[in-house]
Amino acid sequence: MAATPRGATPVPPDERPRLTVLSGPSGVGKSTVVAHMRKEHPEVWLSVSATTRKPRPGEQHGVHYFFVTDEEMDKLIANGELLEWAEFAGNRYGTPRAAVAEHLEAGVPVLLEIDLQGARQVRESLADAQLVFLAPPSWEELVRRLTGRGTESPEVIERRLEAARTELAAEPEFDTTLVNTSVEEVARELLALMNVV
Repeated sequence: MAATPRGATPVPPDERPRLTVLSGPSGVGKSTVVAHMRKEHPEVWLSVSATTRKPRPGEQHGVHYFFVTDEEMDKLIANGELLEWAEFAGNRYGTPRAAVAEHLEAGVPVLLEIDLQGARQVRESLADAQLVFLAPPSWEELVRRLTGRGTESPEVIERRLEAARTELAAEPEFDTTLVNTSVEEVARELLALMNVV
């Protein structure tokens, strides 16, 4: 059995929280909702993903992501150390398996903020995981949010919009859909789904 965080006593399996996955198209507000939720409820553990993407200004290794080389990512995948992984916009992202298991075993609510490919992989490996889809109020609003970031090239934006069409079509694969018209309301709804009060 994996060690539990900070030496916590393992919780019996029938009392452990379900792993919750939050997914949705780029620009829908996943990070904003999660930040708001964790500000109010820091006990919810947000998995830190490994990525081959270069850090953006202000991002810190081990806080926002574990920034790894292509070779390091290859090893993580080959050794089965990732619960899920996906490639997006030329970069790979993955969720370290051991840390998720450790927190769930300790009874800590765990949230993964991942893309559609990753959500599908989690569903395959952990059938009882709760998959939550975060949808935009409208397609027009999603386009506005993506183009308004000002951090990406037109080519990257077009790839993100193409991926968003695919992700929106996959909404029925999820257990629950939340529409992001209000960050505060969506955060409350997500916490309720996770049984965090």
